[in-house]
Amino acid sequence: MTHGFNPTILREYDIRGIVGDTLTEADAYALGRTYAAVARDEGATRLAVGRDGRTHSGMLEAALIRGLTEGGIDVMQIGMGPSPMLYFATYYLDVDGGLQVTGSHNPADYNGFKLLLKGRSVFGEEIQAIGQRAARGHWSEGNGSVEEVDIREAYVDRLLEGFSGKAFRIGWDAGNGAAGPILDMLVERLPGQHHVIFNEVDGTFPNHHPDPTVEKNLADLKALVAREQLDFGIAFDGDGDRIGAVDGKGRVIWGDQLLMILAEPVLKEEPGATIIADVKASQVLFDRVAELGGEPLMWKTGHSLIKSKMKETGAPLAGEMSGHVFFKHRWYGFDDALYAAVRLIEAVSASGRSLTELVDAMPTTAATPEMRFPVDESRKFAVIDEVRNRLSADGAKVDATDGVRVSTADGWWLLRASNTQDVLVGRAEGSDEAAVERLLALIDDQLAKSGVRRTQSVH
Repeated sequence: MTHGFNPTILREYDIRGIVGDTLTEADAYALGRTYAAVARDEGATRLAVGRDGRTHSGMLEAALIRGLTEGGIDVMQIGMGPSPMLYFATYYLDVDGGLQVTGSHNPADYNGFKLLLKGRSVFGEEIQAIGQRAARGHWSEGNGSVEEVDIREAYVDRLLEGFSGKAFRIGWDAGNGAAGPILDMLVERLPGQHHVIFNEVDGTFPNHHPDPTVEKNLADLKALVAREQLDFGIAFDGDGDRIGAVDGKGRVIWGDQLLMILAEPVLKEEPGATIIADVKASQVLFDRVAELGGEPLMWKTGHSLIKSKMKETGAPLAGEMSGHVFFKHRWYGFDDALYAAVRLIEAVSASGRSLTELVDAMPTTAATPEMRFPVDESRKFAVIDEVRNRLSADGAKVDATDGVRVSTADGWWLLRASNTQDVLVGRAEGSDEAAVERLLALIDDQLAKSGVRRTQSVH
């Protein structure tokens, strides 16, 4: 048998599409068959499988498991839960990797798969190779077993291992995503007072879209914190690998600001350690890491790329503006929003201040949100090359780690090609609003020279 996937679902970091349109039950089965063959080539015989709370995740999971077992793989089925619980399963259970059925933070009609094998994320070229292998029908044969296993208690035990935080009054918004039931177990065991909303798993996401990096999705959490006069609030995305937070005044604490707070206790225990953030992070973060005696490292956006760089550098902590936080310090190196929340409570405790006071003490800058400029797929990377070449010719101060990040007397601006959409992503940060306007004019100028109009920007 051979199987052709819709090429749009074979993405940089995972497999993801619209169920019934670009992603089908047949795709899930074919992925199981193909992944079984890939895994067996590497000597793997047993994999863990989990799923999120979307309405079609059970159907896709069943087809996936059928494919895996017919390909000769034994499956440990951990049931519904956040993606990080599946990542934890690959360390906790006697397995060689795992797959999570999840649409992450996408709208309700999306779903997909996150893939792990032999201690690594499967991404990039490896995902393309899976598509090519399915098209050739180069599958293994066998008769694997399926065993259901409940690791929720073990996971919560591990989240709280060595916990040393104080009692706070905290609001939590699980966004009707897969983290809800685990969050209920977690807050029962955390000190303090906890107010939890939208903890019931509902794949139609009736209250708001489960992406805590978009400010409007935090409106309910802000209202809860204000109404109950809580110390702070924490939100999760649809599959629990990205964290959002607001302080006692309802101000959003962005990914780079969270990392500034989380880095301090880590650097106390590991002086001089490397702390990694993506190219969208504020200069304030990199300066703060250096001030704390750490080694700041700017790296490419994308959770798989950040994880690889952590392994290479031995970094105990990394984070992205998108709310992925990766702890290797006392943890496994994968992105887990529930664990990041536990560590945030600890870090605020250790500081001796409130989270609101910690935010008050941060240097103030003016920054744009992430801007997106629609661009034709064929031009996406070419435009970045053109911009880089023009800037080099002008002698500008350019960091080309991922796209172009340009430093000027006003601050910095960034343009990079998205790995997951046909857009260029832009951001600017300056000392004040006037500085940001000047930086935006520089972005406009470069986009115009490459025939892209910023007026199309979609936030």
